[in-house]
Amino acid sequence: MKTVILAGGFGTRISEESHLKPKPMIEIGEKPILWHIMKIYSSYGHNDFIICLGYKQYMIKEFFAQYYLHTSDVTFDLKNNELTVHNNTSEPWRVTLVDTGLNTMTGGRVKRIKDFIGNETFMLTYGDGVSDVNIDKLVSFHKSHGKKATLTAVSIDQRFGVLGIEGSCINEFREKSEADISRVNGGFMVLEPSVFDYIKGDDTVFEKGPLEALAKEGELRAYFHNGFWKPMDTQREKQQLEELWANSKAPWKIWE
Repeated sequence: MKTVILAGGFGTRISEESHLKPKPMIEIGEKPILWHIMKIYSSYGHNDFIICLGYKQYMIKEFFAQYYLHTSDVTFDLKNNELTVHNNTSEPWRVTLVDTGLNTMTGGRVKRIKDFIGNETFMLTYGDGVSDVNIDKLVSFHKSHGKKATLTAVSIDQRFGVLGIEGSCINEFREKSEADISRVNGGFMVLEPSVFDYIKGDDTVFEKGPLEALAKEGELRAYFHNGFWKPMDTQREKQQLEELWANSKAPWKIWE
């Protein structure tokens, strides 16, 4: 099953660093948060990635093109024009990097990778959030209900739009209110290829038209995750993730 990661936005809420690099390339423990997200999926055997690029896409392409240089010790013999890689660190990943446009909205980015998915169930998440969600259980839940889409519903402070949920059925998206239970869309979605039909074009915001339509049709289900989930929207959140990693208390590090 292919995993699609949205990595093309401007990251304006963390502009302290995103003016220099795309937000998914901002580092946690000297590795881009994008790398951390991929390691989560890879821990469950999902190693085929499609990354939707936009803002400063060349930096993400360069990272993977020179992956061994970023992750291994190397010796440069300039006299003989030779390069020796020591303790080569590799991953079992197949990574497809797709230019989905500079100003394209989230839905438009998903639409642009349709040909790389084909007629297959696929996973989708954002390139700026980590979690200890159990991917195997998420996929099993999606297969069990037979609907077109599943997203991971997480608990968080009331800062985002809220999901209207009955049982596991998502029936609406709405703005938050004090009366709302703080369950929000945490990404880590599983989608059927028919979801592409709900996306009109580059200007489509995936969380608006497509997910709202799926919710109204009863085709969207919530996978409840009560464990760790954290986005990296602000410098403060980035520092919190850094502290967890530095103190070996990162709940999302489920790999050895």
